[in-house]
Amino acid sequence: MGMTNTDRIETAAREIGHRIRSARSSAGLKLSDLAERTGLSEGFLSKLERGLASSSIANLIQITEVLGLGLQELFTTTDAPPRKGITAYQSNDGAFDEVESTGYRWRHLAGGGALDQMELFYLVFPRRDRMTAMVSHPGQEHCYVLSGEIRFYVADECHHLCAGEGVFIDSELPHRAENVGDAEAHVLMTIAKSAESKKSLDWWRLPAVRAVEVASRSARRNDQ
Repeated sequence: MGMTNTDRIETAAREIGHRIRSARSSAGLKLSDLAERTGLSEGFLSKLERGLASSSIANLIQITEVLGLGLQELFTTTDAPPRKGITAYQSNDGAFDEVESTGYRWRHLAGGGALDQMELFYLVFPRRDRMTAMVSHPGQEHCYVLSGEIRFYVADECHHLCAGEGVFIDSELPHRAENVGDAEAHVLMTIAKSAESKKSLDWWRLPAVRAVEVASRSARRNDQ
């Protein structure tokens, strides 16, 4: 009898938790140190390391930045090649990671190796809960709406996207997306590393400082 979706989610959560705990120990950090540096609670991190809690991409990014990891290192096995030759995936190959109490789900599909130039994610936006923080990261990004309706904010623009439509952006620009339809929205997100990037993209960064830096650079370019 094969694994159920619940089994896959639990297995993935345990593997991610184990890798976080191993990286924290290798860095010589206590759980309280990681909590202080990430702004996440010690109780949540303890559950995450034991595979008893799920996490948003934003939280995983905060953790990997402190631990000096690339995001892909939480998903790939130690014998995974640094550059993928061929990656085929099917609908039942992997479970979605669901963020508790929000309904937001995501699944890592492909890429993210040390020498890969792209990374692919499948996102499911719930009907009611919305992401309100703008995000920013090096590289470029393409979002393609598979079903539902998405309102995509980037810099000072807003784009209403329906199934079969998408947007391609310089992901240094602050951006966010929200579901504005009557049902879940399914989105395929492709991210390309910047030429200067040497690790997996930090594509879900909470950008309170980052957005200011981007705006400052844009202003300088306009003055030149």
